[in-house]
Amino acid sequence: MITVVSTVQLNVEDQEDHGMKLLATALFSVTFGILIGLSFPSLWITKASLPKTLLCSVALLQIDSDTAAPTLAIDNSKACAERLPPGIIASESDLYLRRFWGNPEEDLKNKPRYLVTFTVGYNQRHNIDACIKKFSDSFTIVLFHYDGRVSEWDGEFEWSKNVIHISVLKQTKWWYAKRFLHPDIVARYDYIFIWDEDLRVDHFNAEEYVHMVKKHDLEISQPGLDPEKGCTWQITKRRKHVEVHKETDEKLEWCSNPPRPPCAAFVEIMAPVFSRDAWRCVWHMIQNDLVHGWGLDFALRRCVEEPAYEKIGIVDSQWIVHQFIPSLGSQGKEENGKSPLEGVRDRCHMEWKMFESRVDNAEKDYFKSLQVQSQSKSTAFQ
Repeated sequence: MITVVSTVQLNVEDQEDHGMKLLATALFSVTFGILIGLSFPSLWITKASLPKTLLCSVALLQIDSDTAAPTLAIDNSKACAERLPPGIIASESDLYLRRFWGNPEEDLKNKPRYLVTFTVGYNQRHNIDACIKKFSDSFTIVLFHYDGRVSEWDGEFEWSKNVIHISVLKQTKWWYAKRFLHPDIVARYDYIFIWDEDLRVDHFNAEEYVHMVKKHDLEISQPGLDPEKGCTWQITKRRKHVEVHKETDEKLEWCSNPPRPPCAAFVEIMAPVFSRDAWRCVWHMIQNDLVHGWGLDFALRRCVEEPAYEKIGIVDSQWIVHQFIPSLGSQGKEENGKSPLEGVRDRCHMEWKMFESRVDNAEKDYFKSLQVQSQSKSTAFQ
């Protein structure tokens, strides 16, 4: 009995000594770590000291999660590409058609400097035929087919075999533009034409149009519209005996704050033409879910340097006719007692309100963040 008690007491004493040693070791390690950190601040975790594969994973996690708060200042657009040696990165592309054979350097006899797209249905093929004949070899031509009928074009028009056809059923041109005209894909083109299918071009020459745009330094433009064929806005009406105009008089309630849209810095969305730089901004402004583009024309001025009305204009010397063919209405669906066309029009008006609301809210949040930053800096200097 005595032996047992003595053994327990010895074990307790050994355990207490061992615990003290562990505590002392831990305190020493923590102290040593702090001293090392203070002596070598560059050893703290930074973007540069993390493995690139980890950076990529963190970037993707931040993109996929709407609620995840970023813990590292990482440029998501570059984190994954940094795995590659800089000399192999091809950050931009083009829509030039290439051969399956031969030397790549000899593929292209001509590198078009401009891009024109039409969103089309087969029923408007003769109208599109007339339009395409107005564009020279300086233009890459893309047809977005909303009705799925593509092969018929090749059998009817020889030029169809040399243009790019993209077919997705029942979509609008802004849906196509957002998904197929990324700024890095169309970076080789000086100007991008994004046109509807119901335009008559009897008095239009594409090369001369580009000449006028360059001459007047327009970043965003459109041809003038024949005033005798119906126009929604005064500013888009063609004026005789002038090359370009940038302002107009409109109803007072529409122009209470000139020079602003729709009295200046305004083109419609039926036949806009964008410079490369302007398109990079506009592409980011196009919403993924708002497909009709209503309201976009009132916001385009945000994509050029101020004063915006100097960079946005109507080219009167090259004019077109808008035929107002409601082709998208036929692609709609009868619902709740409304015709397909009525349903499409209702969606257009709804999208306009939604877009304006998003722009207003985004600006409020942006200016609020600037105010918070300013207050933080002011407090830091006090």
